[in-house]
Amino acid sequence: MTTHHLSLEHLVRPPVTSAVKAPAVFLFHGYGSNEEDLFSFAPELPGELCVISARAPHSLPPYGFAWYHIDFDANFGKWSDTAQARESVGKMVHFIEEAIDAYALDHTRITLLGFSQGTVLSFALALSYPNMIRNVVGLSGYIDENILVDGYQDKDHRHLKMYVSHGQFDPVIPVSWATKTPPILERLGIPYTFEEFPTGHGVSRENFYAMSAWLNQHF
Repeated sequence: MTTHHLSLEHLVRPPVTSAVKAPAVFLFHGYGSNEEDLFSFAPELPGELCVISARAPHSLPPYGFAWYHIDFDANFGKWSDTAQARESVGKMVHFIEEAIDAYALDHTRITLLGFSQGTVLSFALALSYPNMIRNVVGLSGYIDENILVDGYQDKDHRHLKMYVSHGQFDPVIPVSWATKTPPILERLGIPYTFEEFPTGHGVSRENFYAMSAWLNQHF
């Protein structure tokens, strides 16, 4: 499968099957990383899936990229650019729509898989535009209600399914932030699996296998 020139730089692993419309998983990396990071998961993901790993639009010297700016101020703590985050959600929506056409994907079987900042925006995209998404795999992130579209809670989210995991010793995004996710999902009627692992800000082998098993059952 040829990689098309779309609005976001990306890598593609085509499905092993020749289905007319393939289900797909979109990978969204964390702050300061790039599209090659989560793409290392691709060989272990279900072969029926088209795997697309996107690069965030904002350059973060020397070698990384970000979906939105984070200011680590010693006096005021961590501050996120909410407007930029919302703008990136819009870019992700547009990119997914482009990719569905370019790679002949099944628009009813779209999964988002994010890590850290990529998870924050994957949650925001799915909760804001639930008609576009089937599943979300959210690793080491949280729901930031400040970047969701107005009236998101009035939309029908019941068809969504989510796998959420977090490291118990995460020094970047505290696990206490992640534990606020299940009550929001319950309020919206979204079925979910939530798991904690004895690790930091990363994906342990145990976490990866648990996530893969869930994805195999739901894609």
